Amino acid sequence: MTHLFDPYTLKGVTLRNRIAMSPMTMYRSKDGLLNDYHVMLLGSRAAGGFGLVFPEQLAITPEGRTSVGCGGIYDDAQIEGLSRVTRIIKDMGAVPAIQLGHTGRKGSEVKPWEGGYQLPPDHPDGWPVVGPSAVPYGGKYKYSVHALTRDEIKTIHRAYADAAVRAAAAGFEWLELHFAHGYLAASFLSPLANERTDEYGGSLENRMRFHLEAIDAVRAVWPERFPLTMRLGSDDLNPAGVQFDDAIVAVGRMKEHGLDLADLSLGFNTDDMMSRPFNEMAFMIERAARLRREVGIPVATSWNLGLPQVADRVIRENLIDLVMLGRPALSNPHWPVWAARELAHADPFSLVPEDWGWWLRNFRAHDACIGWPVSSQPERAAAQ
Repeated sequence: MTHLFDPYTLKGVTLRNRIAMSPMTMYRSKDGLLNDYHVMLLGSRAAGGFGLVFPEQLAITPEGRTSVGCGGIYDDAQIEGLSRVTRIIKDMGAVPAIQLGHTGRKGSEVKPWEGGYQLPPDHPDGWPVVGPSAVPYGGKYKYSVHALTRDEIKTIHRAYADAAVRAAAAGFEWLELHFAHGYLAASFLSPLANERTDEYGGSLENRMRFHLEAIDAVRAVWPERFPLTMRLGSDDLNPAGVQFDDAIVAVGRMKEHGLDLADLSLGFNTDDMMSRPFNEMAFMIERAARLRREVGIPVATSWNLGLPQVADRVIRENLIDLVMLGRPALSNPHWPVWAARELAHADPFSLVPEDWGWWLRNFRAHDACIGWPVSSQPERAAAQ
C-alpha cells in the first residue's frame, strides 16, 4: 500500500516522497529578485525532507505581483537568483518547482502586516490592476479594474511562455500555473468577476479559454519530460460563482491540452462565501478525490493536512497523489522528519542529507537531548 514516504514519479521526474512545500508569498523581494532569504528558506525545507519545494508564486509581469516586495520571472536578470534557489534545493535532495501567476485585480498591495490595503494606481509602489472585466473585487480592493482587451490577453499568454523558458533556464523541473485565489486566471473562470460577452466570457467553455490558451503557450516551450500542473480555484463557495462541477469539466479540458496534475484549492473571487470550511480538517480531500476519479488525472491539494496521521491516510487510501503543506512547512522546516517519527518510519533521518543523518543516528548522547520534539507515540520513540 502506498504511503506518505513512498517515491512519486510524474513524467520524467521522481520525488523522494509525497510531501510538497506549497508556494507562499514572503514579500522579501526587490525588483522581483530572489535573494539570500529565499535560498535559506527553500534550502532548509529541502534539507528537512520535503520531496517537492516551491518558492512563492512568481509573477509573469511586474503588474502581476501582489506587491513590490514579491518575486517575479519577467526579466532575464531574475534568472541568477532563481538558479541559486534551484541549486540548493537539488543539492539537498528535493525537486525544485515553480508556480507562475498574475494577481490581476488583487495586485498593487502593501504588505499584509502593514494593512494589506490596495494602493492607488498613481502611488509610487502601485499600478493599475487588470481583470477580465471592470469589476473590482470589493472590500479593500476599491480601485478601478482595467478590462483586458483581446490583444492584452495574448500578450499575457506570451508572458506565461517567456516565464516558462526562464524557469527551465533557471533549473526548475516542475511547473505549476496559478489559476486560483482570485488572481487573474481565477477571475476569468468566475462569473462573479467575468462579465465579458466575447469568446472569453459567458459560457463555461468561454470562461476557461484563458486557461487553455495559457496551458498551450507554456506546453509549447516547457520541456515535455517535466510536469506541467496547475492550482485551480475549484469552488467560489457562492451560488453565483464557480461550482465544483465546473471544475470537473475544466480540468478535463485542461488534461486534453497537456495538463499532468491538478492542484485543487478554492476560488476566492469574493469574500461573500456561503460556507467557510477553513477550520475543518482536510476539507478539500472529498472534492479532490472525486475529481481524481472522474477526470482520471493525478491530484494534489492542501488545507489542514498538517497532522502526519491525516496526511498519511489520504495517501494510503489513494484519495490524492501529493500532500501540499503551507503553514506546516513554514513553522517546521523538518516537518517530514517529524512526521516520519510520528508514523514510526523505520529510518526518519534518511530524509535529511546523508551527513546530517549519520550524525543524528550515531553520535553518543542522551536521546532526549537531540533537540527534536518527543514523539507522541512513546513506544515508537523508545524504539528510535
